[in-house]
Amino acid sequence: MITDGLFDLQVNGFAGVDFNDPSITASALDQALEAMLVCGVTGCLPTLITATPEALAERIRALDAAVAGSRFGPAMVPGYHLEGPFLNAAAGYCGCHPAQAMSDPDANLVATLEAGLTRPILLVTLAPERSGGAQTVRQLLSAGKVVSIGHSAAGFAAVKAAADAGATLSTHLGNGLPAELPKLDNTLLAQLAEPRLKACFIADGIHIPPDAFAALVHLKGTGNTILVSDAVMAAAAPPGRYSFAGMDILADETGKVTRPDGAGLAGSSLRLDQAVRNVIAWKVASPDTAVRMASQHPRTVLAAAPGFAGPAFDPGRIRWNSAMEPTVLRKGAPAGRD
Repeated sequence: MITDGLFDLQVNGFAGVDFNDPSITASALDQALEAMLVCGVTGCLPTLITATPEALAERIRALDAAVAGSRFGPAMVPGYHLEGPFLNAAAGYCGCHPAQAMSDPDANLVATLEAGLTRPILLVTLAPERSGGAQTVRQLLSAGKVVSIGHSAAGFAAVKAAADAGATLSTHLGNGLPAELPKLDNTLLAQLAEPRLKACFIADGIHIPPDAFAALVHLKGTGNTILVSDAVMAAAAPPGRYSFAGMDILADETGKVTRPDGAGLAGSSLRLDQAVRNVIAWKVASPDTAVRMASQHPRTVLAAAPGFAGPAFDPGRIRWNSAMEPTVLRKGAPAGRD
């Protein structure tokens, strides 16, 4: 089977490289991107998590310089994903993000962070129930951004308001949530029920058990499902201790990534091609549908964003063998601007 290359909307690092590291270099980025190519990933949005405005500015400038100066970055990275700081700081919802650095949604901060970069922030994850949430969604949409709901306690009314304002995605749906939710008016049900939201899922069997994953995809629909890795530098790297966005994390032999005390997940060690294989093995989708969840579906979300003016990128081509292991036939290349 020959398909478009995979595209990862949410990847924090890979192969021992942290995209949130302010000292990241072009050679380090190439190490990560080359390892992603081995997994069939020909495009991605490097993802920055919650930090203070000053730290975010330092991190995204370093990342952008690394992308611009790298061998693979110009063809593989059309822009960035800002996951925070506009998230719900309550316990359970904040996940491994530093709650003390979270703030109300602010389109001006996004514009400030983006100023002077060689490529744009294309995707912003926020909690729309925070003050100014719906207004910020509209502002970001008018600036050509895709807006996703994540690390959020938004119920039906707030989710509908966000979708009315232009939000089109759910970030790692089923995660970034406390163990107990309100019985009926909860954000998981509200986001599943909102037809204008496509849902991103981490299909590693750790973030969501396979049976629960199958149920969530059944409810949302395979056509509205996107696979992401949410990988940190432990992906395609040995188990052990790592530093992610300035915090210590531990990757064990099962692939689970947590803080050293074991309290809560801290990203994943998932490869996106393994996510595709998992979805097939769990009998959630056929091989061609599973591949589309990780290739065409994420690209369609970016390309269809109103006001989108980012680079149009060639997705490349990959061949899958009988074990659903990918080989890149053509990496893709910058194709100018829409």
